[in-house]
Amino acid sequence: MPGLADALTLLAPMLRVRPELQDFCRFGGDWRSVHAAEERGWAAFHIVTKGTCSVERAGQPSVQLEAGDVLLLPHGDGHVVYGGEGRMDFRAVTVTYRDYIRIKQTDDIAIETELICGRLHLDSASENMLLKTLPHVIVLRLGGLPSCGQLVSTVREELEQDRAGAAAIARDLASALFVMLLRQHLEADPPADGLLALLGARETARAAAAILGDPARDWSLDELASIAVVSRATLVRAFRRISGMPPQAFLTEVRLGIARTRIGQTSDALGQIAADVGYQSEAALSRALYRRFATRPGAMRRTSNKAVDVVLPA
Repeated sequence: MPGLADALTLLAPMLRVRPELQDFCRFGGDWRSVHAAEERGWAAFHIVTKGTCSVERAGQPSVQLEAGDVLLLPHGDGHVVYGGEGRMDFRAVTVTYRDYIRIKQTDDIAIETELICGRLHLDSASENMLLKTLPHVIVLRLGGLPSCGQLVSTVREELEQDRAGAAAIARDLASALFVMLLRQHLEADPPADGLLALLGARETARAAAAILGDPARDWSLDELASIAVVSRATLVRAFRRISGMPPQAFLTEVRLGIARTRIGQTSDALGQIAADVGYQSEAALSRALYRRFATRPGAMRRTSNKAVDVVLPA
């Protein structure tokens, strides 16, 4: 029977994480930092490299963090990060800029807490299906993960020393770090639904893997059921139970996810993208994208072209 390890192996090539390192924070005394909700499809994160702090979402209990902890908000919820002794006399924060990141620091006091803050996007063909499986808050303690802890230390050193190429190195290291962290979380708390559950369930794993492996193919329900070695009715019921959609709808989601990623991240011609994901023409793909995402390919590409992977001074 397929398991989560097999599911992660199948999914690994699709987990392309694009982080934006936004803030390097160095705080002392009583302080707070307010973070607005992220755009759809973006997750917020905080990596604590020194000291302690708390994170609170509206109406939810606070989460306590210490050095070596990583907090991930997969759905990009608005939140407040704060620290100190709770006197509510928050110290002024000075903001300066390097070429690629904001530096936030409290004035005239010893630095007790350091954080690396930012957001990330899963550039995956089925990013929405994966994000749906994740809770609103994930906290990972890196004490038992030496490899992840070393990555965090290296990211901090690059930001602190500000050497040539630091921005690119830090982003690449952060990307590797978050793939490892997602893997650890999903292994520790396997999802009951969504993409990984499809790839881990006996009735659906082979069919879901076949779709992911060749999304341009005109898969019939009979073919998918044969690959899965179950009846058509059993396959449909299993897909609906796990992912909330039948196999053909899952195929459409995968195709459109791939198309949206390529439109936003490459300069490939729309006609080529359409052919590669199983659509007969640019017009057919454009109509399908508009039905699913309420936007046209041209607008997707223009929006993506405005995005950058670093935060620059205003």
